[in-house]
Amino acid sequence: MKIVIIGGGNMGLTYAHSFINANIIRRSDLYFVDRGQRREAEMHHLSAHPLFERADSFISKMDLIVLAVKPQDFPDLAERLSQFTRKEQLVLSIMAGISIEGLQQALGTPKVIRAMPNLPAQVGQGMTVFTTTKKVSRSELLSVHNLLNTTGKTLYTDNEMMIDAATAISGSGPAYVFFFMNSMIETARQMGFSDAEAQLLVRQTFHGSIDLLNQDELDCEDWVKRVSSKGGTTEAALKAFKQEAFVPALEAGLTAAFERARELSE
Repeated sequence: MKIVIIGGGNMGLTYAHSFINANIIRRSDLYFVDRGQRREAEMHHLSAHPLFERADSFISKMDLIVLAVKPQDFPDLAERLSQFTRKEQLVLSIMAGISIEGLQQALGTPKVIRAMPNLPAQVGQGMTVFTTTKKVSRSELLSVHNLLNTTGKTLYTDNEMMIDAATAISGSGPAYVFFFMNSMIETARQMGFSDAEAQLLVRQTFHGSIDLLNQDELDCEDWVKRVSSKGGTTEAALKAFKQEAFVPALEAGLTAAFERARELSE
């Protein structure tokens, strides 16, 4: 499979590293299109071909086109890219807010996969939700699924709206985790811990908690009950969370992210 990745940013390069490291493709089968030169050396290391600054006739020889550019850059890209796309080609888009219908109309390609990865894909711990058009064959779907699996876990959905939901939950999710962790770190500092100590306390607490969750059949609610004891410190914190409407605020944030994702898709 010959693959071109359009966009040499974090996610484009994450995919390239993952594909190569998993031995799914060879350097000779990977191409890059990117206008910037900031990470040109990294792209040269991953691909046996020169870096292309714009889409050109070689695009027509590709089996898979990966769109890893910013959504606002897509209209100008599509205008040129559509000159070289073929109906037999697969298009994998990781752009937020660009619908399958919009991709098909702009590029004239019926075989489209729309995916929403997240940042932990950079360390092979990503979560990707994806969907496809009916024109994508079972064998083609399997090939793309194998590629996506190199970055972490994947979840297929036949409902495109769930891509917008995934954007709100797993796509933006790492930012929520970091936001909560940062709040805990700052509070630890205020309680008297040094910055290094506060970082260690919070990072190891999150790391260990996730390991517990992954290695046991108990769910999150069960673990909350196990950590809590009547009249104890954990119960005091949970009561404060409820009094401050922490859960409704979190739900409102997730809903706002979902609604914004839908607005962008429309």
